[in-house]
Amino acid sequence: MNMDSRDKHVHLWKSFSYALTGIKTALWSERNMRIHLCVSMLVIGCSIFFSISKLEWLFVIVAIGGIFSLELVNTAIERVVDLVTEDYHPLAKQAKDLAAGAVFIYAVTAVVIGSIIFFPYFFSWLI
Repeated sequence: MNMDSRDKHVHLWKSFSYALTGIKTALWSERNMRIHLCVSMLVIGCSIFFSISKLEWLFVIVAIGGIFSLELVNTAIERVVDLVTEDYHPLAKQAKDLAAGAVFIYAVTAVVIGSIIFFPYFFSWLI
């Protein structure tokens, strides 16, 4: 392995490290990330308990991954806006509100997906 190739691997691992640091930072500092994590653990537990199908697992994974991804983007936007200005500005508020709106829409979508998947399992389990 030549030195250039080794440097690229080190750089790749550093970028993974930065990404994991960002996730850790969000989990420690953002209440909504912790809420999403708790709900995700509950959903994964229900998925295992009810032995959902592979296709249902795919929808669950996309819903969970999507909400975490959007929450991270929302947090990044909030931090950048706060970095740029400490003063109230209507465009800064709009940027934050728009990002929060994206998370909200995806969260509602995830709840709908979860309802479609899990309601039949819950009803058959209760009967």
